[in-house]
Amino acid sequence: METSKFEIADYLDSNEMIAEYLNSVLEEGNDTEIVTAIGHIAKAIGMTKIAEETGMSRPSLYKALSDGAKPQFSTIMKVLKAVGGQIRINPLPA
Repeated sequence: METSKFEIADYLDSNEMIAEYLNSVLEEGNDTEIVTAIGHIAKAIGMTKIAEETGMSRPSLYKALSDGAKPQFSTIMKVLKAVGGQIRINPLPA
């Protein structure tokens, strides 16, 4: 029996699913996991489309969103805008 590698990007097929996934990672993940999640979302939408909307090249985008990458905050903001997301701050309970 042949198995295939699980790709979360294959399941990020709606804005709601993308938002739920990213919010979950933002709540529970660390900085590396957040960058990786944004990369999964970019793959789900299409790296070519995200590259065009951010003004970045596809190779630069892949490099910035790869495992272990430390992209600049401005890159993260460009990609979030391109995928239709935003960062919001909610106060934590005391």
